[in-house]
Amino acid sequence: MKNKNLKRKNASAPKGPKRGKKGFSFNNDPFFDGELKRRKKPGDDEDIESSDEESQEFNDGAPLGGDKTAAEEEEVETAAEKRKRVAEGYLAKIRAIAKREQEEEDEERGSVDEGEREGERDSLVAQILQQEQLEESGRIRRSIASRVQKPETTDRFQFVVNHRQSVNAVALSEDDVRGFSASKDGSIVHWDVDSGKAEKYLWPSEVVLRSHGAKDPQGRGTKHSKHVLSLAISSDGRYLASGGLDRHVHLWDTRTREHIQAFPGHRGPVSCLTFRQGTSELFSGSFDRTVKIWNAEDRAYINTLFGHQSELLTIDCLRKERVLTVGRDRTMHLFKVPEESQLVFRAPASSLECCCFINNDEFLSGSDDGSIEHWSIMRKKPLHIVKNAHAMVTPHSSEQRDNERLPNGHRDSTSAENGIQIPGNYCSSACSWVSSIAVCRSSDLAASGAGNGSVHVWEIEKESKGLRPLFELSLDGFVNSLAFAKSGQFLVAGVGQEPRLGRWGRTRAAQNGVAVHSLKLL
Repeated sequence: MKNKNLKRKNASAPKGPKRGKKGFSFNNDPFFDGELKRRKKPGDDEDIESSDEESQEFNDGAPLGGDKTAAEEEEVETAAEKRKRVAEGYLAKIRAIAKREQEEEDEERGSVDEGEREGERDSLVAQILQQEQLEESGRIRRSIASRVQKPETTDRFQFVVNHRQSVNAVALSEDDVRGFSASKDGSIVHWDVDSGKAEKYLWPSEVVLRSHGAKDPQGRGTKHSKHVLSLAISSDGRYLASGGLDRHVHLWDTRTREHIQAFPGHRGPVSCLTFRQGTSELFSGSFDRTVKIWNAEDRAYINTLFGHQSELLTIDCLRKERVLTVGRDRTMHLFKVPEESQLVFRAPASSLECCCFINNDEFLSGSDDGSIEHWSIMRKKPLHIVKNAHAMVTPHSSEQRDNERLPNGHRDSTSAENGIQIPGNYCSSACSWVSSIAVCRSSDLAASGAGNGSVHVWEIEKESKGLRPLFELSLDGFVNSLAFAKSGQFLVAGVGQEPRLGRWGRTRAAQNGVAVHSLKLL
């Protein structure tokens, strides 16, 4: 038995190289030999052998990658080198501004030591950069409203893009160069702000949509609805998100204008979208009363937020992970995502239609009774209410004067707490609903739109004292979406003959399209 076991062990043991024969070596393997040869630098002293056929190929064909000229190699730039180059260019621009300001001060003061001058210039550059960073983060409010000049009577909105049906959403890129618009007919258009050149996004086929993650349409429909209700553009300008009646969030690549992903999950129409500033984090609100969080870069679902008791209509977000939403349940919710908590603000209006952040602690809302509310995170009630901000102008009847009441049920400003009553105005049907509101980022300039034939521009007063009307810009139709340029130099409006979420009103004289109005700053 022992001998048999020994024989089995010997048979199963690995056999080593026999004596007298050369063992296996990596150096002799042709695979590794070729790898070592490829790793050698062309600058080595060894001669590179080549056959006549290979030489003929080199002479007849185009030069290979190894024979690139020095100019071609210099064209290749990494992402880190590009960031460094952009930062150095921006720093040089700021230094030039600081130098100009310093030269003006030196003329008044007289001669100054060169070392002291350079020190003052560096401190001034640091001051400018710090100021810009605070304004960008929303900690300091830029004073733009006081610099805006009142437009001339000849200045009007200029239509840059036309749509067949009402425009439901507009969005601007971070650099204010490109604009995006979507309408009820399902068209999504990408246009240049300066030239007005427009390019249309093409919807993929049903097969491609399913391959990108879309699920089969629910109900009687056999195809996905292309009716778009909302748009959002990421801060880097790479991703465009759209949502509509097909209950999906669609992701597009702005560089190629191609559809890249469809996020299912909502059980109702996707009514509002927003990207968190500086990130690829996307928030979507729906008629199913939920807010869903997605990652556009990873094409992934993250979380769902609950709280509303009715359909969501508008959503907004800044740099912080805080989401502001309004719905038809007469409430506005501020979701604090990391803390998994929320604040609920109840409005006196029957329904809130739109909302917008001023900064991390203050925000605005518009309601269907024509009012605009100014809110603070420190109070559950509005700090200030502008009554009938977009009412139709018409003379009051004697009966209304006797009762000192307005058709929407509100009394005059003498009896309204913290409110302003626009004299001579009253609300008329859906035309007076505040359907859109926008704030120029980190500034005191705001605008609101309705269906009464004008866009109102407001100044957000300091210390939460409310809103002060600046002027009105005439524009026929329902203003369903507004967007300010980051510089405050122009305002974009998405307008149509019908409201964004229905057809209970119609202005036949209005034009369906995107209109731009330039603002002159002092």
